[in-house]
Amino acid sequence: MTWQAWFTLAVTLGTLYLLARETFGPANVMLGAVILLLIVGIISPDEAFDGFGNSAPITVAALYILARAVEKTGLMQPVLHALLGRRAGGTGSLARLTISSAGASAFLNNTPLIAMLIPPITDWAEKTGQSPSRYLMPLSYAVILGGVVTLIGTSTNLVVSGLLDAKTGTPMGMFEITPIGLPVAVAGLAVMILTARRLLPERRPARRDVEQSLREFSMGMVVVPGGPLDGRTVEDAGLRSLQGVFLAEIERGEELIAPVASTTPLRGGDRLCFVGRVDQVVDLHAIRGLVSTEERHFVGVDSARHTLFEAVIGVTSPLLGKTLKSANFRSVYQAAVMAIHRAGHRLNAKLGEVELKAGDTLVVLADPGFRQRYRDRNDFLLVSQHGGNPPTAGRKAWFVALVLVFVVGVAGLGLLPMLQASLLGATGLVAFGVLTAGEARNAIDLDVIIMVAASFGLGSAMENSGLAGVLAGGIVATFEGLGPLGVLFGIILATSLVTELITNNAAAALIFPIAWATATRIGADPRLFAIVVATMASTSFLTPIGYQTNTMVYGPGGYRFTDYTRLGAPVTITVMVVILLVAKFGYGM
Repeated sequence: MTWQAWFTLAVTLGTLYLLARETFGPANVMLGAVILLLIVGIISPDEAFDGFGNSAPITVAALYILARAVEKTGLMQPVLHALLGRRAGGTGSLARLTISSAGASAFLNNTPLIAMLIPPITDWAEKTGQSPSRYLMPLSYAVILGGVVTLIGTSTNLVVSGLLDAKTGTPMGMFEITPIGLPVAVAGLAVMILTARRLLPERRPARRDVEQSLREFSMGMVVVPGGPLDGRTVEDAGLRSLQGVFLAEIERGEELIAPVASTTPLRGGDRLCFVGRVDQVVDLHAIRGLVSTEERHFVGVDSARHTLFEAVIGVTSPLLGKTLKSANFRSVYQAAVMAIHRAGHRLNAKLGEVELKAGDTLVVLADPGFRQRYRDRNDFLLVSQHGGNPPTAGRKAWFVALVLVFVVGVAGLGLLPMLQASLLGATGLVAFGVLTAGEARNAIDLDVIIMVAASFGLGSAMENSGLAGVLAGGIVATFEGLGPLGVLFGIILATSLVTELITNNAAAALIFPIAWATATRIGADPRLFAIVVATMASTSFLTPIGYQTNTMVYGPGGYRFTDYTRLGAPVTITVMVVILLVAKFGYGM
């Protein structure tokens, strides 16, 4: 190999390591790798930033706006209520839920779709006496499977489409992936529905764990009239920086102050309600000027004053790797973290000193506006309100449905390219007042857009340096004894392994040039190999970090890491087998 190939290999392995460690956001890692390759001259400026002018990231952005409009107008809610019903139906309810969700995911971005569905499904499961763990992971798997049916089902398909466009001048068609994706979705759903109830144990979700112990977390104290705290602000009194304890509300006669600002003055006779770990609440007795009311205060939730939320930490969150204390969480977010759940367990350490990781679920006590403030920001991958009523279908839901049909129809019939169709749909949603310009802007996940665009430069480096050809030669040498299908299996296996370690979009970008070079070496259709890469990079079932929707249900379902392997293994094997069968009998390999 040339020095350029060795250097590109080192950068690629470093990129894989940093993405797997989740120390930095995927966008930062990919962009940093591309800039490094540009500096040493392996890629030109045009190649480094070609992705920013490609149709893929712009199309992804437009589809985020469309999904946000579906969420805002409650378009899915009547369908969801009809599917779930009022009684638990075991496998029947699971089948109705997952099949319909997979169908919706074929035309909607699956991340906002999951964000829409988690709260009502969790509430429904608990009302019918079931654990949400029976439904949330299958729900995630269903939207993943549905996403491989059409071009717009997942951003990974659009990444590969953009790479195909850059390579050949012809992007992927709206239903070009369907001959492989549809059999994969049908077979995967069938296996999952038949095995889920046997393979998935009942888990205790984060919100139920905190609800049952919430009385242990609250204590009432009274400000002594004329004492050292009378007349001082909350911050000056030292009540803003207590370790593990949060001042939730102040009761002053008939007035109730909540949430409590750091500048709020204290008055003699004020009744303060503190929330925190029970073993740390006793420290309040040591504060001069406060006396205990000698009674527990139960902080009501789902009221005009406080609500419990579940907030899931994602790989792009600015909180990743920080502690609540170092992030100044209470002051920044005006909320109290009641508990942190990780891998199905509530952490018992001092919450302020816990280093946050991707997939952690924070059970947060805040004012009812918390979700609205942080729903469209990358601080949290998901913010779901406990007991919150899902939006009902609004008057503009019909217009959103028409826009969705228009985008799919004109792109599917070839009347307009997907880029133009999606942009026209997004513009119409803003023009007709379904979304404000601010809501449309906030709906776009810029980290995803930057990561998608940057991935094109890394693919160019692998090709320019000859690294893609070297790795392709290795795959061919290893699997050529099994024939063309064996070589395709090598690409399938490589894509599956990489996508479980890093984000699916990054996995597709890394494997694409290798798959293209491999197909060229054996005289196979490179376009088929590219579609297989898109399918496998999108179908991550073995870990909670391989796909964003898996991370979103991790805490709310109370899952453990091994739960994903238990259910995901048979689904993954099914996907691989179906792809090989379709390639053999449908594409003549």
